[in-house]
Amino acid sequence: MNGLVWLLIALPLGGGAVLALTGPRHDRVVPALGVAVAVATLGVAVAAAVTRPAASAPLFDGMRAGLAVDGLSAVMVVTVTGVTAAVLVFAAGEFAADENRGRFFGLMLVFAGAMLVTVTATTLPLLLMAWEVMGATSWALIGYRWRQPERAAAADVAFLTTRTADLGLYLAAGAALAAGIGSLSLDDLAHADSPWLHLITAGVVVAALGKSAQLPFSFWLSRAMQGPSPVSALLHSATMVAAGAYLLLRLHPLSAATGWAGPLVAWTGALTALVLGVVAVAQTDLKQLLAASTSAQLGFMVLAAGSGGVAAGTTQLVAHAATKSGLFLAAGAWLTALGTERLSALRGAARSYRLVGAAFTVGALTLAGLPPLSLWAAKDEVLAAARAEGAVLYAVGLAAAAVAAVYSVKALWYVTRPLPENPTAGYDTERHGTRRTAPTTPLPLLVLTLAAAVLGVLALPGPAAWLKRLVGAAGEPSPEPWELGLSAAVTVAAAVLAWWRASRPAPVPGSVARWAHGWLYLERAARAVVVRPVLGLARGLAAFDDRVVDGAVRQTARGGRAAARLARRLDDDVVDGAVRRTAGGGLAAARFAGRLDDDGIDSAVRAIASGARSLGRWARRPQTGLLHQYYAQAAVGFAVLALIILLVR
Repeated sequence: MNGLVWLLIALPLGGGAVLALTGPRHDRVVPALGVAVAVATLGVAVAAAVTRPAASAPLFDGMRAGLAVDGLSAVMVVTVTGVTAAVLVFAAGEFAADENRGRFFGLMLVFAGAMLVTVTATTLPLLLMAWEVMGATSWALIGYRWRQPERAAAADVAFLTTRTADLGLYLAAGAALAAGIGSLSLDDLAHADSPWLHLITAGVVVAALGKSAQLPFSFWLSRAMQGPSPVSALLHSATMVAAGAYLLLRLHPLSAATGWAGPLVAWTGALTALVLGVVAVAQTDLKQLLAASTSAQLGFMVLAAGSGGVAAGTTQLVAHAATKSGLFLAAGAWLTALGTERLSALRGAARSYRLVGAAFTVGALTLAGLPPLSLWAAKDEVLAAARAEGAVLYAVGLAAAAVAAVYSVKALWYVTRPLPENPTAGYDTERHGTRRTAPTTPLPLLVLTLAAAVLGVLALPGPAAWLKRLVGAAGEPSPEPWELGLSAAVTVAAAVLAWWRASRPAPVPGSVARWAHGWLYLERAARAVVVRPVLGLARGLAAFDDRVVDGAVRQTARGGRAAARLARRLDDDVVDGAVRRTAGGGLAAARFAGRLDDDGIDSAVRAIASGARSLGRWARRPQTGLLHQYYAQAAVGFAVLALIILLVR
């Protein structure tokens, strides 16, 4: 069965890569192929959740790529693939014929595949790879309509913000290697020695909080709303933002081993749930309200992870995934039909499009945490874990639950208002609406709405005990009956108050309202605290480079040119002069040698030759042919010889 886990990730990654590379000629069949791959992956995920396969393969020297479907990841793979299939069914009818459907469906499948690798990875290198692919594909999906500059800029902000936090995982990997954890197994990270244990934990916490849009990283989620509605539905529910919360739940033993990480994570989640809930209340745009609520709802998951409520956080994650994906798909359907996301322009939208309105109503009531819907029970599980950590933490979580009821009811109040006298008044404020919903809209909305309503059974005593055993958290506290009653009373009271307040004329927004509406101006703060100093440092380094380094280079170049000129003059005046003088001396010597040869040697040769010719002539004279002359010559010769002998003696 080991091949099952490889098939689980190969289907979306491989199928997505193929679809992303198809051309416009295949746009008609791409949605059907994309949905088929998503549904097949869902079937494999269900089989993997039942059989729990595991696999391992060599990756680097001494490191392995490990994959496993255990208790926690079994819940996650079914959630991720189920939401992905529903979203892609919805997306099949949402895109115009002139848009590149292959690129969209391919990226969505690769995005979901990277999330599946993230939740099944058992080693840090493989987790890092999936984390990177997920970030890159989220950037491409948010900026899918990249020809519109504001969408491309939003994708850049979201990508750079999460990438900054992602550096924490590299810090964790480096610290794990330094600590001697050669395999980099996730289960072994908690056994690292100090100080490496604290560095590993700090890196993981920063990366997880950034990916889950927790304070102070929350603002990138607002920018992510520039992507198409199906992207928002998938990114804000079961993937990307859920990856950070999942990582904290998975590595709870690591944060527990340090002593400081658990409380830090719990308080960050509680404050994010409360503060971003207030931000959601201040929004006037439906998708921005849902985005802020995503950050707030993820705060409950992070609160559970920090408090040791692994099963509670898992229940919250699954229920929120179904609820939020359905809400975003409903918002996307209205955007297509009415051309607007502004709450004031969506009056009567639920009455005009009743199926979408019914699904949105159930989703909004679930998001509000009203009993007996799923997020009410899930939040009580989270609050029970928080109460075990301290009464103040529990109180902050309960206040955040009340705020959740306020922003959910606010959105519901606008879309369920009676239709205006002129039904088209206020519509099409952003673009032209089609005045209809796509044929593919009802099925995924109904499935997700049903799941959002009934997943609360996971918090009932029997299913809750089963889930705790499944994820290995059998000792987690369960909410007391008075806690269930208290949270129900608080959320119902907050919902009633919000409904009544929404019907009253709104006052002029004050500074607090503007502050909340602007997402706490966190992006502006990030630019002031991080971007501007970095740019200032970059400009300073550029000036240093221009004035000092380049100046030194120019001075060196000028010195080099001066040295070159000196060397040239030395070459011209000394070396070349010496060469010329040597050449001149050589020519003079050659001329002298020529004169000596002509006047001396040649003259001597000519004189010798002349003498030899004269001797030759004299030698020929005795050769007359007369015998008596020969005898006379011989006598004279002997006489001369005898005379010489006598003289020598």
